[in-house]
Amino acid sequence: MKAPNHTSWGTEQDQIRKAHTMSYVKKSVTALFAGAVLTVGAAAPASAANNKTDQDGLVNVNIGDVNVLNNADIGVAAQVAATICGVKVGPVAVLGTAVDGSGATRTVCTTDQGPVTISN
Repeated sequence: MKAPNHTSWGTEQDQIRKAHTMSYVKKSVTALFAGAVLTVGAAAPASAANNKTDQDGLVNVNIGDVNVLNNADIGVAAQVAATICGVKVGPVAVLGTAVDGSGATRTVCTTDQGPVTISN
């Protein structure tokens, strides 16, 4: 009787088992990847919706309820606010850039006429 001719892949049953296992692994990885893509895809628009700022380099300067500058360049706004407050321009420019990026209103100083604020 002649010995069966087995390849390095094992018996026919082993080959079928490996094929089913690989199929299961491929389906699982595909499902995991698709889930991750959907999660990231859904999170990106949600985070973008929360960011209502327009980072255009323009900000507003207010003294109390009075709008001194509207949609002014950050450098100009920083110069005006620093002059009113009697402080250096550099830190005010950094504050203006942060306001342009975040959309939050920040107070530079407080005067007798009210707070000097930078807003977006």
